[in-house]
Amino acid sequence: MNQPSPPPPTRPQESVSTFPNPNPGRDYTIRMELPEFTCLCPLTGQPDFAQFQLEYVPDTLCVELKSLKLYLWSFRDRGAFHEAVTNQILEHLAGATRPRFMRLRATWNVRGGIFTAVVVEHRAPGWVPAPGVTLP
Repeated sequence: MNQPSPPPPTRPQESVSTFPNPNPGRDYTIRMELPEFTCLCPLTGQPDFAQFQLEYVPDTLCVELKSLKLYLWSFRDRGAFHEAVTNQILEHLAGATRPRFMRLRATWNVRGGIFTAVVVEHRAPGWVPAPGVTLP
């Protein structure tokens, strides 16, 4: 009796996969909490820890979650300044998905008595969000 092969081990990857937006005719927001990001301090080599909040309004593509997890994992052994890595991740995700709007907020754990938060945004040329709705 043949047994199915076990799935391949999961490994970090330097790209993300996408899938077609199921509702491309509508602006809607996808929000994700990514609480386990790690990279290395480029000066000391010690680990840095961050919580990321990603929110975006997709156009034709959405980011696939497992590939996003594996992509973020690829930074674990890399040295990176907070500002640089936050901008790099946003640029990569926006380049892969080409969203109407994307915001990435990185909240870094304390280092040397200082908390750091870095917020970066991408807007598609010409995209204007719908006006907000205030409910009673």
